[in-house]
Amino acid sequence: MIYQAQTLDLFPDEVKVEQDYSATFADNMKMPIHRWYRYTAGFSASWVKELIREEQKSGRRRIIDPFAGSGTVLLESEFAGVGSYGVEAHPYIYRIAKAKLNWNFAPDKFKEEALALLKEARNKRVVEVQFSKLIMSCYPLETIQKLEALKQTWLSKKQDDEIKDFNWFVITSILRTTSPVGTAQWQYIQPNKTKSKVMDPFIAFEKKVYEMYLDMKRTQNRFKDITNSIILNEDARNIKSIPTGWGDLVITSPPYANNYDYADATRLEMTFWGDISGWSDLQDNVRKNLVRACTQHVSKLGNSIDTILSNPKLAVIQPELLEVFEILKEERLKHGGKKNYHLMIAAYFNDLADVFHSLRRVTSGNCKMCFVVGDSAPYGIYVPVDEWLGKLAISAGFGNYTFEKLRDRNIKWKNRKHTVPLHEGRLWING
Repeated sequence: MIYQAQTLDLFPDEVKVEQDYSATFADNMKMPIHRWYRYTAGFSASWVKELIREEQKSGRRRIIDPFAGSGTVLLESEFAGVGSYGVEAHPYIYRIAKAKLNWNFAPDKFKEEALALLKEARNKRVVEVQFSKLIMSCYPLETIQKLEALKQTWLSKKQDDEIKDFNWFVITSILRTTSPVGTAQWQYIQPNKTKSKVMDPFIAFEKKVYEMYLDMKRTQNRFKDITNSIILNEDARNIKSIPTGWGDLVITSPPYANNYDYADATRLEMTFWGDISGWSDLQDNVRKNLVRACTQHVSKLGNSIDTILSNPKLAVIQPELLEVFEILKEERLKHGGKKNYHLMIAAYFNDLADVFHSLRRVTSGNCKMCFVVGDSAPYGIYVPVDEWLGKLAISAGFGNYTFEKLRDRNIKWKNRKHTVPLHEGRLWING
């Protein structure tokens, strides 16, 4: 079976499919709390809310999100009054989610403490002139000095842990809006591009504080009886802190196998805070904890690929995986970048197999899971992600799966590297 040829018949031109964008984060930017931080890898909070309500009718009230991101599922679980655990391996995104989940903190105290930090920062003189190359390429010196004043004030000021987390969050959330270069939220940094709307750091900080303050007051007035969620900075491939058999509903979206580097997407923020000193630090500080969905993650895979390909957990898809692996291995030699997509695909499904086995331990026999997923076609070689993930779930001990397509992807082919139509949808898995 040659996957490259097979895929061209998946979406006939004469079939018009209504596009469903509930698998995207866009609508969340209009919703209190959710809008505090744009996390474009997320999905619709409105859809999550409706799904939780529907599953409550079947008695499912214990929710797990093994790829919690910025906390969409956890927030909606709290609003619905049901218990939830979230697992987020990326240390930076974990902190983002943790701060958002403190939305029930006293709003007036938050505003008072945040504005006190701002007042102190306005009066702080920053004498340091040596900044990293990345920071210098993203901001003019005056902006750097103001951001640095906020950071230094945050570092030196003694505050309660919740306030400390909130103020870290506010400073972090304005780093992209205060840069005049190409730093759109959650995008790779493009110093050669410019944007028209740029905010002064002090004004941006104050604006963010008031936005959060009003959201906290309104949301607290609306939701009185909540159940606090728990966010864990753990690896979804080896969940340790959720009790055995605890969850009966899993709502999540794993990284797509599309070569997006989730570690590099936060390089600006982590550099600003001193968590990393350069691009190379991302491997040890971030990537080692993440599902391997990017060629940068597998550059040093080496001889361990044979162990991965022979992993018994992959047996159910092994013949198909090996075929695609070999095709990609040959195809890469025809391209200038010679990207190791063959290694990435093998490692990706190996990691997701571990995720399903890990979830099997922490879920009940009556569990229902929904994975928002997208398929992939590196170098134009089609990978049936939803089908393979479904098979891996059954192999891990779950009952059955179905796939619900939501929308087409990669159908506007101008300037695209390949013209294989792709799709995005929901993989439903029953316990």
